[in-house]
Amino acid sequence: MELNWSRWSRCESSFGLLLAPNQPGVFALAEEIVEPSGPDARRLLAVFEIDEAEDLVHSLSRLFVPDSAWQKRLARTRCYLRYVVITDAESRHEAADALKRWLNSQLEAAAQVFENPVRPHQEAATVTERAVDRVMANL
Repeated sequence: MELNWSRWSRCESSFGLLLAPNQPGVFALAEEIVEPSGPDARRLLAVFEIDEAEDLVHSLSRLFVPDSAWQKRLARTRCYLRYVVITDAESRHEAADALKRWLNSQLEAAAQVFENPVRPHQEAATVTERAVDRVMANL
């Protein structure tokens, strides 16, 4: 299924969500983990939430209410949002489930990297481990 996602937009307040349509869809929330540092640099975002909604505007607006699970995080960090309109309920549910499975698989992979770090005297066994070592050495 090909999805026509919106561009990433900054979540500064519920007023910034006025451009989101009053239609059903799927949305993703991400946190900026690396700010752009040069003219050709791009920001690096880490997706932390994927969900489906019967009404995107209504669901997204609820993220900013004081009792929301995400309100503090949205206020504390630079968070971004993107969404896709999917009117068919079954397609919307399938897309959201597939994206949530992908996100969970990425979380599990990241947890394994950080729970079992490669020791300096050990040779990294895979390309992925060597790449993580290079990134961690540059922090």
